[in-house]
Amino acid sequence: MLRKIRITLAALVFVLITLLFLDVTGALHVWLGWLAKIQFFPALLALNVGILALLIIGTLIFGRIYCSVICPLGILQDIISNVHTRRKKNRFRYSPAKSILRYSVLVVFIAAFIAGIGSLVALLSPYSSYGRIAENLFRPVWGAGNNVLASIAEHFDSYSFYATDVWIKSMPTFVIAAVSLVVIGFLAWRGGRTYCNTICPVGTILSFLARFSWLKIHIDSDKCNKCGLCSRNCKAACIDFKNHNIDYSRCVVCGNCIGKCHKSAISYVHPSKKTSIKETPSNTEKTENKPVDGNRRSFLLGAALATTAAAIAQEKKKVDGGLAVIEDKVAPERATPLTPPGSYSAQNMAKHCTACQLCVSACPNGVLRPSTDLMKFMQPMMSYERGYCRPECTRCSDVCPTGAIKPITRADKSSTQIGHAVWVSKNCVPLVDGVECGNCARHCPTGAITMINMDSKDENSPKIPAVNVSRCIGCGACENLCPARPFSAIYVEGHEMHRIV
Repeated sequence: MLRKIRITLAALVFVLITLLFLDVTGALHVWLGWLAKIQFFPALLALNVGILALLIIGTLIFGRIYCSVICPLGILQDIISNVHTRRKKNRFRYSPAKSILRYSVLVVFIAAFIAGIGSLVALLSPYSSYGRIAENLFRPVWGAGNNVLASIAEHFDSYSFYATDVWIKSMPTFVIAAVSLVVIGFLAWRGGRTYCNTICPVGTILSFLARFSWLKIHIDSDKCNKCGLCSRNCKAACIDFKNHNIDYSRCVVCGNCIGKCHKSAISYVHPSKKTSIKETPSNTEKTENKPVDGNRRSFLLGAALATTAAAIAQEKKKVDGGLAVIEDKVAPERATPLTPPGSYSAQNMAKHCTACQLCVSACPNGVLRPSTDLMKFMQPMMSYERGYCRPECTRCSDVCPTGAIKPITRADKSSTQIGHAVWVSKNCVPLVDGVECGNCARHCPTGAITMINMDSKDENSPKIPAVNVSRCIGCGACENLCPARPFSAIYVEGHEMHRIV
């Protein structure tokens, strides 16, 4: 029963938190956003005392149930490991804890966090690792499937689905996500919870508390016949059945050992209670050989490889009236990167962001994408080649679980200056092509841009944009909608500290 409850809860959490990254409508974040906020490291960065207290108390009572029920990366490892277990049963063995390795990784993690090396912290954080896998590998496949359904529905005059852009937002982040999936998947395929108990810093932190948990997996030495089934089915490799010892710092309370014991010698109780469960037909291991679907072995890796193909297949050539190909915009060289409204500053973003990519997946305008700056690697930055930051949209601040982007109202966003527009005369259409434009002024939501004569004394001189820096909020509408290609004639330069205008 313990195992069934754990699997049911873990499956529910895994599906729902994955949908947070795959959702193209943004509606699910209203109902499921709390799943991201109950993750250990985001709660720590957000100083969410209530959530941290619940996680600590839960670990002190039940053991490391966070790793087996709440952490999506831990559940993903279980999924991969179980596929292999169906082919090769009783494949695990007890092994001593790799204490030097796990504590060394934890020290590096803490040192990187204190030193502000966000890229290293993001690489080691389990929730962030899964977020990158879901956003960069699973979401494009999901989006491609959504677009197929949208195309089919369109033929029946139904708009239950609508097509969305499928594209790789950052090739370095995509590669890291793919490598992470391969490495973690290999370790899970080969050794179950190897990653959790040797590398994951959150697992190491919780292991200190799990030693003192009130409820533990207990072996009744009087009933145990030392058959070793418990140890050979322990994915944490923490049961020394010969000596009736369990390393509680590594045990994730999965319940596999209880389900495999034929003698009812294993129970989940307080160590002081000498109780055991009665043997029932459900405790007897079924030895029937069932056919295994070999295709499932390569599903996750296949999904990763299919991502690139899906993104390419969804890429359509844009044309102007069917006559000329529209050249894609190229991001300008910004002296100061843009960070979303609500982040307050680039420093606050770098300090609190774990690069989980949830805001990137939630952005409906294609503005956010992972940074390639080594000091802020994989953290979100803003760029306006595909859209601009609409003043009425607060999606990224609504979903951020760490406080890197604080919740912000629409009114506050409309008055927050994250940067200011800068005019580049050599790219401007009226000067280059000799035709009137004014696109930037027409679409500026704050009225910060006006068109003036280049020569104030000559009314027939070309009209060029003039930027009122005190009114510009840096939304990027001017940059995005500027017809100049490949470089816009006007772009937004970021501010280190956001201002209220």
